[in-house]
Amino acid sequence: MPAGARAQQEQPAVPQLNFPAQPGQPDPSQDDKIVQPPAQEKPEERIKNPVAEFTGIDKITGRIISFDVYMDETVQFGALQVTPRVCYSSAKSDEPKTDAFVEVDEITLDRKIRRIFTGWMFAESPGLNAVEHAVYDVWLKACKASSEVPPPKSAQAD
Repeated sequence: MPAGARAQQEQPAVPQLNFPAQPGQPDPSQDDKIVQPPAQEKPEERIKNPVAEFTGIDKITGRIISFDVYMDETVQFGALQVTPRVCYSSAKSDEPKTDAFVEVDEITLDRKIRRIFTGWMFAESPGLNAVEHAVYDVWLKACKASSEVPPPKSAQAD
C-alpha cells in the first residue's frame, strides 16, 4: 500500500461515553443552554437631606452635645467650625446608610482658621472618619429632612 493511501484510511470511530456529572463538576449536556444573567438590582435610592445632625464631645469637660447644621452653613462647636456640604440617607425600605461630606476648621489660638478635616463621614461607622481633635471630637449622627432649629436666613430666602 502506498504511503499516501495509509493517510486516507478511515480511523476507527471512538465510542462516546456519557457519564453522569459528578457533584461540583459542570454538566457537559448543559453547555448549549443559554443562561440568563441575574436581573440587575435597582440602584439604591439616596435621599438628599437639608440637615445634618452631629454629636460632639468636649474632652476637657466631658460635655456631649448634639447639634443640627443646615447644608452649606457653619456651626461652631468649641474651637471647631463644622460645615456639611451634602447629607445622604437611604430610603426607609433599604438598609440604613447615612453619609455626609463635611469640612471642619479649627480656630487656632492666634485666631487663624485651619482646615483639619475634609471628607465623608458615615453615621453607621462613626469611628471611621470622625474628627479627632486634641480637645474636641465630632461625628455624624444622622441626616434629617427638618430640624427644630430655624433655617438660616439664606435658606429661608430660597
